[in-house]
Formats: sequence, structure tokens, C-alpha cells
Amino acid sequence: MTQTFDALIVGAGQAGPPLAGRLADAGMKVALLERKLFGGTCVNTGCTPTKTLVASAHAAYLARRSADYGVRLGGAVTVDMKKVKIRQDAVVRKYREGVEAWLTSMHNCTVYRGHARFESPHQVRVNDELLTAERIFINVGGRANVPDLPGVDQVNYLTNTSLLQLDVLPRHLVVIGGSYVGLEFAQIYRRFGTEVTVVEMADRLVQREDPDVSVAVQEILAAEGIQIRLGAECIRFEARGQDVCAHVACRTGEPQVVGSHVLLAVGRRPNTDDLGLETAAVEIDKRGYIVVDDELRTSAQGVWALGDCNGKGAFTHTAYNDFEIVAANLLDKDSRRVSDRILAYALFTDPPLGRVGLTEAEARAAGKRVLLGFRPMMKVKRAVEKGETHGFMKIIVDAETSLILGAAILGTGGDEAIHGILDIMYAKAPYTTLQRAVHIHPTVSELIPTMLGELKPRM
Repeated sequence: MTQTFDALIVGAGQAGPPLAGRLADAGMKVALLERKLFGGTCVNTGCTPTKTLVASAHAAYLARRSADYGVRLGGAVTVDMKKVKIRQDAVVRKYREGVEAWLTSMHNCTVYRGHARFESPHQVRVNDELLTAERIFINVGGRANVPDLPGVDQVNYLTNTSLLQLDVLPRHLVVIGGSYVGLEFAQIYRRFGTEVTVVEMADRLVQREDPDVSVAVQEILAAEGIQIRLGAECIRFEARGQDVCAHVACRTGEPQVVGSHVLLAVGRRPNTDDLGLETAAVEIDKRGYIVVDDELRTSAQGVWALGDCNGKGAFTHTAYNDFEIVAANLLDKDSRRVSDRILAYALFTDPPLGRVGLTEAEARAAGKRVLLGFRPMMKVKRAVEKGETHGFMKIIVDAETSLILGAAILGTGGDEAIHGILDIMYAKAPYTTLQRAVHIHPTVSELIPTMLGELKPRM
């Protein structure tokens, strides 16, 4: 049986549902195909559940520090993981069901539940039905990468998805991967009461960042009792009864780490393996990401790729912006491009890291003559008042153009305060515009103009 539509959307992540809404409102007959969970990674296994866990972990952390604020609590602070998971699942379910209800009630939109595969550049089969359309939008997201490490197939391991199903507290969680996902889970479970070891093959954590950020993040985590093993060049696994032994061969410390649970947090891969893309002449790169142009068009006429599967962002906010770019070009006659986007993201440890634009190393590698602003959080009054003085603020300015090139705020409120800098960068205004702004006291943001007034050349 063949059904004809104006547009097919494969995947109900962060880009697919709002695009369905815009196309349907424009009078198009739309079909949206989802094989599993509505809302994509963010709602089900990413931002929503993890930030819910971050909140529970923060509550436990503050309870243990209550005496620092003059508050007395009776007895030891313990965490009920079953209740933590019930809360997490309730928040996730609310958002997932909300997305599904919106789509199933949307006019001009038919929802199909099942796995989709291309049978031609404009035909997709789902279950027993063949759907055809002149416009097809791929929004299939990604999943955890499981590297082919020696012994990995001989042990029980966790990914960011399966870890979220735990309702018991691991005795000792070994986290393989010292980057964004791994470090968030490491701190969460340490605050819940688990012994945690982070194993990273590189010589520093979050090596995408400047070295001073890596050092500060490591100090914050180490201060909470997280063991960190760097330079783990040859990781391999073996079972030790119910436990897992990770052979790390680091330059210092014991050559083995034995844990009750192992989390693999070593990157993501796109869900493009089983879509039949070769049948549709949709080009993918060597990592499996769909190749797109600046307006997110693929190599196949009338086919677009949005979200994590195109390798252009892998964030919820970039996936949603993909939707905005496609909708603007198709429906609004408003030329928008991926290259207009300024890199921005956060590491949601506590305190968080907010990041925009270039790192200092990237700016210097690009041949820029830079001015640098720096301020430790211990000199930010709001941070002192909250008793949260870890981290620093750092901003990089082009000495020739006076434009802000990038910034990092590792500290309380850093994931929110960074947006004032990002907005100035989008406005292409000189740093003096922000320097002369009068911010509210007492806030973290108010020290950004002060920091800009103290810029110094970095040789």
C-alpha cells in the first residue's frame, strides 16, 4: 500500500516535531515516522533525565554541606535511588508524552510508529506501508559509541542510556572517558555516594577546552573524591566475579581499576546504519554522518538531514536551530545557514562550564592577536555569598577588531551568564558595548564588564 505526502519526517527528536508543525501549518500533508521514543535523545536519554539527576545530586551535596551555611541536619545524608529514578522517569515521561500528544493531534500530520528504510530517493517503507514524498527530512539522532576495546564483549558495561535504568547505587563506578558525558555522570554518582574512578586515554580531561579549564575541572572533581586516571593508553577489560577489571596501564598509579560497574562514555555515533541511505543516494562520511551543505541539504535532491545525524552540532539547541534554518529557507524566503551559527555549549558539572566561540588556543592557532580577560570566581561576590567559589571566567578578544572571539565561564551560573557574551557576538558589536553595560548587583554577570575593563595582551 502506497501513501503520498508532501513531506516525510524520519525521527521525532528536537528538529522533527517543530518542522512538522511548520510544514503542516503551511498546508502541506506531512507524515512523521518514529520507531521508538518521541522526543529523541534530549528528552529520553540526554538532557532531561541527566539534568534531573544533576538536581538530585546537588541536593545531596548541599545537604552534606549544610553545616557550612549554619544549618544542622540530623544523621548521615543518604540517597534513595529508587525515588531518584521515579522522579527522573516522571519528568521524562511528561515531556515525551507531551511531544507525542502534540504530534498525534496535529492537523495535516499522520504519525507512523515503526522503523523506516529508504527504497528510493523519495520512497520510505515503514512496517508494511510505502510512503512517498518530494521532500524528506532525516532527524534520526545518535547513540553511544561502544569502542572495540579488548575484552569489552566479555563484561557487562553501561552506556549513558542503560545507566539511566539503574535504581540501585553502584558500589564503584568506573567511567571510561573524561569528557562531557562521562564527567557529568561521574560527579552525579559520587554525590549519590558511589566510589568513582574516571579513566581517560588523553593526558587531561575535556581536552577540547583550554588547559586551564581542564586543570580547574579536574581540581573540582578531585576535591569531591573522584579518582582520575589520565594517560590510559591501552584500556582492556576482564571479569572478576561480579566485578569488572579495567586494565589502564597509566604512567602512575595502579595498573588496574576494579569496579562494580563500568560506564563507557567515549563519544557518540549517528543512527544512520540501517536507513537504506545508499538506496537514496544520500552520502555519508567515514564516521557515518550524513553529509549536508550550509542549508542542510544532502547529496540527494529533496532530502535534508537535521540534528545529531548530520555531524553539525550534536546538541539539542543546534538540532532545533537546524529546524529553524530549514523552515526559514523553505517557507519564509529567509536565507539562513549553518555557518551563521556561533559554537555554544555547556558542561553540566557543578559548577557548570559555559562556552562560546573560540578557545584561547584556537584563537592563537588562527593567527589572532588576542586580549585576554580573566577573573577567578573567588573574586565574584555572588559566588562568595553562595559559598561556591570554584572556577573562573575568561574572555578572548581580537585586539585588532575589538570583537569577542570566545569565552569560558566555569563557575556558579556560568551556563546562564555566558549568554550575554554570546548575544554580543551575534550582534557583532565590539566588546566595549558589553563593557559599558550596567548589570544588576549582585550577580555573576555583573563581573563580565569588569573583566572586559581589565583586558591584557596575551603573548
